[in-house]
Amino acid sequence: MFEALLIFILIGFAAQVVDGALGMAFGVISTTLLISMGVPPALASASVHAVECVTTGVSGVSHVYHRNVDWKLFRKLALPGIAGGITGAYVLSNIDAGIAKPFVLTYLTIIGAILIYRALRWPPQVREPKYVAPLGLAGGFLDAAGGGGWGPVVTSNLLIQGSSPRHTIGTVNSVEFFLTMSISVTFLLTLGLEAFTQPAIGLLIGGVIAAPFGAIIAKRIPTKPLLLMVGIILTATSIYGIYRAIA
Repeated sequence: MFEALLIFILIGFAAQVVDGALGMAFGVISTTLLISMGVPPALASASVHAVECVTTGVSGVSHVYHRNVDWKLFRKLALPGIAGGITGAYVLSNIDAGIAKPFVLTYLTIIGAILIYRALRWPPQVREPKYVAPLGLAGGFLDAAGGGGWGPVVTSNLLIQGSSPRHTIGTVNSVEFFLTMSISVTFLLTLGLEAFTQPAIGLLIGGVIAAPFGAIIAKRIPTKPLLLMVGIILTATSIYGIYRAIA
């Protein structure tokens, strides 16, 4: 039993190191690896979001303290994001895991491709942001249904549209706390307490241990190569998962 828990701890550690360095990717990396190990999509997403209730809470408080939050942008993202998250969690909880798995992995493959695209075009072009609320709705839904993606989808899109990097990252991370709370409550009501068992405990332990290392890596490794590496790993892992699901 300890060996199985250790695997989840290592996954949480690796995902948090990357997330701490990039400000995104904890959800998609953790979910992809959990599904590849045979964890049902709904359980994988529920476990990841239970852990993120802690990690995003700490992150959100930190960003508020350092005045990295654009409260106008926060208000535009929060309600649509929560609505999308609740819907995505409910949908994923009420469909067959075997049916959901290929679609979730396909979505994660797309997220990986987006990260690669972001890396190749880094830094993003400066343009005036035009779409916020619809982006929040889509990002919340995909985050719950895919077990991650709020950061890669919402943050990257806002940056490409021209938002301030500092306030975009701070605001999106702060909204994510409320998003993950709403998603976790929805999973709790639809799946029960079994949604938050060994995978969640392991991810939480690994994530907490890794938190300081992400900040160190962020200072020493350029964003572009790290983002490219994450995108390639995520895409390759998801494609392999799709192959196993349909083979």
